[in-house]
Parts: sequence; C-alpha cells; structure tokens
Amino acid sequence: MRVADRHIPVPLTVWAVSQTLPRFQRLNRYVPESLAHPARMLPALARHIIETFTEPGDLVVDPMCGIGTTLVEAAHLGRHALGIEYESRWAVIGRANATLALTQGATGTIRLLTGDSRQLPALAPEAARGKAALVLTSPPYGKATHGTVEADRENGVRKRDYTYSTGRGNLANTDLTDLLAGFADILTGAAALLRPGGIIAIAVRPYRQDGDLIDLPGAILHSAQQVGLVRVARAAALLAGLRQGRLVSRTTFFALHNARTAHAAGTPLHVTAHEDILLLTTRPIADQET
Repeated sequence: MRVADRHIPVPLTVWAVSQTLPRFQRLNRYVPESLAHPARMLPALARHIIETFTEPGDLVVDPMCGIGTTLVEAAHLGRHALGIEYESRWAVIGRANATLALTQGATGTIRLLTGDSRQLPALAPEAARGKAALVLTSPPYGKATHGTVEADRENGVRKRDYTYSTGRGNLANTDLTDLLAGFADILTGAAALLRPGGIIAIAVRPYRQDGDLIDLPGAILHSAQQVGLVRVARAAALLAGLRQGRLVSRTTFFALHNARTAHAAGTPLHVTAHEDILLLTTRPIADQET
C-alpha cells in the first residue's frame, strides 16, 4: 500500500498471537509483579507489530506503556524503546521489566518516563521528535475486560486487579467522552514523534457497559481522523488460539458467564475473541494543504 509515495507494508489482517497462553508468553520474561496490571498487552502481539513495521535500531514509542510490554519486546528485538506511564506504580514495575530484559541480553535500549502523555511531545526527549518508526499503545477500556480471575473452594470465583488506579486524573477513570478527548491529545503528540512513513498502531476492543456494546475501536478511529491521522489498515489480533482450523477460547470465566446468561435470556451475546488493531499514519503535507 502507498500513502503519498511511501510504501507501507500491510500484513495479513488476522493475526494468530494467542497460540501460547498469555502467562507462558510472559513467563521468566517479566517480573511477577507485572501480573497486577489490569490490561497487559500480549507480548506476541507487540512482537508481531514491532517486527512488521520496524527494523533493528529503530525507535519504538509507547505513550501509555503500563508495565512495559512494548518496551521489553522492542529491546529484545534490537530496537530502541521510549515509554511514558502516568501511574508511578506501573512505571516502577516497567523499569524492573526493562532491567530484566537487559540482563537477559536484550540488545536495544529502554527509557521509561513517568508523566502524563497528554503532554506529548513536550514530555519526550527532543531527540525523539520526528524519529519514531512506530508508536504502539492501547487505551484503557472496560472493567469487564480487565483483571485477573481466581477460583477456589473456600472463596469461590472472584476478580482482582481490574483497576489501573483510583486517581481521577487517570483516563481509565473518566467517562467515554473524556477518554476520547484525552486519547486524541495523546495521538496528536504521538504524531509529532513519528518519522516520515512511521506508523501508529492502536490495540483496542469493544466492550459492554450496562449491557450496551461500546464500539471503542470505531470511536478511536474517528478521533484519530479528527486530529489528522490516516488509516492505513485494520487488523484483528486473535485472543483465542487456532487449532486445526478451530478457535480455542482464551476468555475469562466472567466473560463466558455473561455470554451464557445473555443467551439464556434470549440475547445472542458473544464473547469477544479478538482485539482490533488500528494502523494509522500522518497525513501527507500536500493533503493537509488542500
């Protein structure tokens, strides 16, 4: 595909990144404290995107980096990584993961800043402006899709670690309107960090709130276009494994329970089995002037 004479590779639109269970994707590669984060990007997904859209030595940026999955996978692939995290708790864990990656022989570099990525690009080092080959991130969304489920005979089934923080300034604790406005600010700043032909990749999925399906991918895409970004492609990253042409569910107990309850009540509710990947780039200057 060409965007203003720039060739941008577009891979297959369905990505099998859950062939291995998430806990095994992270085993011995991330510190145990990482499991407390409510919405960790799949390492295999981060690797696939980084390998597809960058080369060794390139700069990869994650403005909402959490416990640093994007940064760790980029460094293991020989890329240089810059991350920004609003919550100091996750930033500390992210730095621990960065240290672990470097001790395990990662050849890239990692820099993780604590701050509000709505202040990009001023928050990022000046040397990063116009240098990023890839901005890869994911916005917070839907408590129903986040967290860890535990079950035992004494306590039954329960959910834990499903919130990012209690701080009102965190986008995860705002309504949809404020989330979209804040994320639009982040995208505007992120675009200033991209080099010509660079890609912004956003991992996002729809979620249900009070029974209603919220099309967050569509809303994010609209916000991105409003700030001047152009869609290059859209892919689906499977949250289920593939075995002999069939999907192997990786969903949670609560997601299955909600779907079964809805079906019993006559509502054809289905479990989300993929994450939307929005692939964007900056609009060419010639297009902006017309």
